[in-house]
Amino acid sequence: MEIMPIILQGKHVRLEPMTEAHVPALAEIGIGQPFWDFMVYGKINTVDDMRNWVLDVLSREKNGTDLAFVVIHLESGRVAGATRYLNIMPDDRGLEIGGTWYGPEFQRTAVNTECKYLLLSHAFETLGCIRVQLKTDLRNERSQKAIERIGAVKEGVLRNHMILPDGHYRHSVYYSILDTEWPDVKKRLEEMMER
Repeated sequence: MEIMPIILQGKHVRLEPMTEAHVPALAEIGIGQPFWDFMVYGKINTVDDMRNWVLDVLSREKNGTDLAFVVIHLESGRVAGATRYLNIMPDDRGLEIGGTWYGPEFQRTAVNTECKYLLLSHAFETLGCIRVQLKTDLRNERSQKAIERIGAVKEGVLRNHMILPDGHYRHSVYYSILDTEWPDVKKRLEEMMER
């Protein structure tokens, strides 16, 4: 399982490798958003905060644990958000999809569904993964519903899993999709995208 930077393109979005050059566009849609409260990075309130976040994610990429993407909304040509592969485990043929966020105008649109479709297709069909996991803050019910909607299986809750920058003890809800489940999940995602 060799993870290399790649461009993944669908009908609505293009996922391209994240670079520091994306900071201004990410800052434009991401600064001050409430979804940061559920994420392990802390609040992103300035362009410098966004730059530091991007540099941190890119440093993880250099260590081989992550592969970060910027989501480009094809119709508008604008940056819609970010997502990535993380906790990459080549020996176990598994990885996690996470660190995902979108600007408000791209939430509850086809963007997230197609992003998950592209990332999961690449993970199972190209990289040969046998397991893809997703996790979210227990308080983030919207994210849980979105993960469940695509057909991921809820595995459980890790209580007091992380201490967030604001001091909150985060309980993390874990989900997974196995290679044997991927054909049904793929079909479900394709049906969702047709609507």
